[in-house]
Amino acid sequence: MSDLLFETAQLVDIASVSRAERELADLVAQRLGALDLFETVRIADNIVARTHLGRASRVALAGHLDTVVPNGNARADIQGDMLYGVGSADMKSGLAIMLDLAEHAVEPTHDISLIFYTCEEIAREFSGLHAIAAAAPDLLSADVAVLLEPTNALIEAGCQGVVRIRVLLKGERAHSARPWTGVNAIHRLGEVLARVAVFDERAPVIDGCRYHETLQATSVEGGVAGNVIPDLVTLTLSHRFAPDRSVDEAFQTLVAYLEPALDRALGDDIELVDFAPAAPPSLDHPLLQSLVRASGATPLAKIGWTDVAFFYEHGIPAANFGPGDPLVAHSAGEYVRRQELVRVHRALAEVLGITAGAHT
Repeated sequence: MSDLLFETAQLVDIASVSRAERELADLVAQRLGALDLFETVRIADNIVARTHLGRASRVALAGHLDTVVPNGNARADIQGDMLYGVGSADMKSGLAIMLDLAEHAVEPTHDISLIFYTCEEIAREFSGLHAIAAAAPDLLSADVAVLLEPTNALIEAGCQGVVRIRVLLKGERAHSARPWTGVNAIHRLGEVLARVAVFDERAPVIDGCRYHETLQATSVEGGVAGNVIPDLVTLTLSHRFAPDRSVDEAFQTLVAYLEPALDRALGDDIELVDFAPAAPPSLDHPLLQSLVRASGATPLAKIGWTDVAFFYEHGIPAANFGPGDPLVAHSAGEYVRRQELVRVHRALAEVLGITAGAHT
């Protein structure tokens, strides 16, 4: 009988901070390589295992190997039906489920792809998914994908996009004893921040899922010296937008909204610093509908960004569905509950046609 909580604890005890996933990748490759049902391919520390049974459809399960830096929780700690430790929720519990499903698959009703990838917790450009796509894009092909990010064992559909911008406000340097001879760029932040504070945070409902947009200031840089009126200040804003908008639409919305607070004659400007596209719910796909039924709960919108957007960009409908509370991810008290592991495992096993009755 498989104890999914114990299997997760074993993975938690293998350190795999971003860019140091080698030991965990070795274990995953070893376990999957021992299975006759799967062809296993390794690209750096990214592992893809696939069946080739000639089924009419293929389901991909995906999870990242890396964690954030531990915060006094590097080792697994099982207390009753709860497991504490870095990555317990995000997302070694999901990896444990993927491995267990693979090791108990006999005659699945769909072909299965298992994608274990690196560097999800750092800048998107370093993601192992991009490395796989560059080296062997066919390994990512599937009819649908399920990302086992923590969702409290509820389906979180699609994901929001992200636009990060830098607002540059100009001024004119002067001595702080005679500020009227210059223009204080920092003081000009007031009008911009006032607009940010009353930004219309839309909450559109898409395919029955309610998203919630946000606009938040995340950093400010400015100042020359204690006796100098500054001539430049930069404000970084992060905008999470719903999947009914593209990156360009979201960016242009911000520019138009902030324009009244800018003085182009002084040289004010807005720069696009970084972005990540959104992904729609895609719950109209029959395979994702079957997962909704197996989960036994109403899907929710994903409030945040995940690699569901990566799969959508590559033409693959996808959803988030995994054990663990996303609100405790990355925290010192991160944990996962046994019952969520069991619920996710059973739902995925039902969709894939894998016997799940002996797993706890």
